[in-house]
Amino acid sequence: MDTSPIPLIKAVLPKVPLMGKTALTHTFGLSEQSKHWDLRTTLIVNILRSFITDGPAHPVSKVQHMSLKDPGIKGKIWVSKVTMPKPQEDDIRQALFKAIEGLKEPGQPEGGFTLPELLPVEAEWTGHRAGATNNSTELKIPEKQKYTEMMREVYSPTTILYFHGGAYYLMDPASHRPTCKKLAKLTKGRCFNVRYRLAPQNPFPSALLDALVSYLSLLYPPEGSFHEAVKPEHIVFAGDSAGGNLSLVLVQTILEFRRQGLKVRWNGEERDVPMPAGVATCSAWTDVTHSSPSCEDNALFDYLPSVSVTGDAGMEYPPCDIWPTNPPRKNLYADDGLLCHPLVSPLVAKSWEGSCPLYIQTGQELLTDENKHIVHKAALQSVTVVYEEYQAMPHCFAMVLEQLPGSYTFFSHWSTFISDIVNKKESVTTKGTHYAAKTLKATKVDVKTLSVSSDEEVAARMRERARKMTAKQPGTMSKL
Repeated sequence: MDTSPIPLIKAVLPKVPLMGKTALTHTFGLSEQSKHWDLRTTLIVNILRSFITDGPAHPVSKVQHMSLKDPGIKGKIWVSKVTMPKPQEDDIRQALFKAIEGLKEPGQPEGGFTLPELLPVEAEWTGHRAGATNNSTELKIPEKQKYTEMMREVYSPTTILYFHGGAYYLMDPASHRPTCKKLAKLTKGRCFNVRYRLAPQNPFPSALLDALVSYLSLLYPPEGSFHEAVKPEHIVFAGDSAGGNLSLVLVQTILEFRRQGLKVRWNGEERDVPMPAGVATCSAWTDVTHSSPSCEDNALFDYLPSVSVTGDAGMEYPPCDIWPTNPPRKNLYADDGLLCHPLVSPLVAKSWEGSCPLYIQTGQELLTDENKHIVHKAALQSVTVVYEEYQAMPHCFAMVLEQLPGSYTFFSHWSTFISDIVNKKESVTTKGTHYAAKTLKATKVDVKTLSVSSDEEVAARMRERARKMTAKQPGTMSKL
């Protein structure tokens, strides 16, 4: 692995004037950010935003490739790499197609999406390695032995089915090992960190199909699996950003299976697809059209670029072997006719009734309004929802700004929900909390009045935004 500092120096050098200006305005209290952030946070967020919005456009394939670099396995972490074979039957795939059709609006034509193959799914079992040091290297032992050693340090039945973020076209389980290690340590459980297929090569519903296969593989292990069958009440879906989307649409898929009375044949047996213990998301991306008011209103506190920065016309992405697609489409992840489908953008899901309990966290970021609306709707439909909002915090702040006190608070609360929903479910009740940026003062919020928009207004904004999107600008999040 190349450890030369030269590329980093070349990248940072042009940002020196920005760093100087930021330090000056912060020190003299001339910016709104200085009221809520320390200088380090201000520099990190402003530089990140500059890299995303001001940098030259790179081909999608290059950005994706860079995000998939494996940093290696080091420190207090167990990682056991596995591949879940595809089932003998095609039932789970066909059931997913039925769910997609069942959730379409009346009159919407059938199809309109790529039919993915049913393939084996890779994943990483991840746990906390207590006896290691920060400099400990990966043991050169078979993967099954690594799993066995990991399980010696798992003291809870909690199993986190984790889906990484990255706008559905970036990153990998390797990039999210620190997050999974932390969750495993705090819950005393384990993470099953899934390598789902990435767009644009594998558009919707490829990732969702892989998520289904991974879930059923936990419930009903294929022959030769390292793990024993995991009870659904011990499994929590978790994810950040696009991984939060995938966690929520997996629940919506299971709910639709129930509505249609669908069971699936899985390696010779007819199986239910039960609801997990819960879902726990961090800055979930629930609207791929990026249409909510907070996408503009909260731009000051986020490093993600707002639509007003990127513009409706968009920027020209240098063509490469994976983008634009043939035939062309507007969005990296989904076909044009499905951008407002509830299994693509769960913001427009009509019903959460019957869902497992939800933990939904957001900062004061571009995605805040869409998270609020889902919480509001689920709570009104009698779903147990725990909502946390962190003032002036950007997208996935606890992973980007790890040293902030608020980041420690968030990880503590995220892991506590996951542990409690498995081990003492009766203690989890609906509540909403707003945390002040510097003091972390907690203020209760009413989750049933979080959203000021009706379902019709939300859907109309999404349709209008989808209409304006172009292949040049496949969506604001795609500039990540």
